[in-house]
Amino acid sequence: MITLRKSAERGHAEHGWLDSCHTFSFANYYNPEQMGFHSLRVINEDRVAPGMGFGMHPHRDMEIVTYVVSGALRHEDSLGNTAVMQAGDVQRISAGAGIKHSEFNDSHSAPVHFLQIWILPDRAGVPPKYSEKSFTRAEAGRLHLITSKEGRDDSLPIHQDADLFLAKLDAKTTLSHSIRTGRSAWVQLIEGGFTLNGQALEPGDGAAVSEEKMLNFQADTGAHFLLFDLA
Repeated sequence: MITLRKSAERGHAEHGWLDSCHTFSFANYYNPEQMGFHSLRVINEDRVAPGMGFGMHPHRDMEIVTYVVSGALRHEDSLGNTAVMQAGDVQRISAGAGIKHSEFNDSHSAPVHFLQIWILPDRAGVPPKYSEKSFTRAEAGRLHLITSKEGRDDSLPIHQDADLFLAKLDAKTTLSHSIRTGRSAWVQLIEGGFTLNGQALEPGDGAAVSEEKMLNFQADTGAHFLLFDLA
């Protein structure tokens, strides 16, 4: 079964310097029917104006994954990490016992566009950790594993049985992904468009997948998306 979560149905916050769309309940957007999907708790698509951002703020007991679509995002945290993430970069924060961080657009002329994802951890109170990796040169036409529980295949490790894949498809191409028994999936389309098992998705659309054995993607004009394979 595939249930679409259309882009226009998401929560929306417009603060002048920030344009944010919430797939699931977040901040002032509350929808009791959209509290997450399995261990996936938050998918926020944010566009931040030049020089603006989020000041230092705390998190704990959450796996936070940030994927930069375009622009540059500056990160600082209470562990002493500082980084400027570019388009195609992925960052993982295991907040665990507690961490503070800030996120600012590093440019004074161009916006930054990124997705921030929160995944519920499988245990609480772990030591906080930070890591990042660039997928700027990710080859089109296949799934690239960017996070996993054990950090297999050189992906970023998280404290949850949740495999997160990044993919880009050229026009008139297809891609398939099998889902093991007992697992579900979430698909989040960032750019372009495709059909997923015959259902059409547009930019910003999500799809909850349950009791399916195979996902078949067919892109007519090209696509850029994330795929969550969830226990």
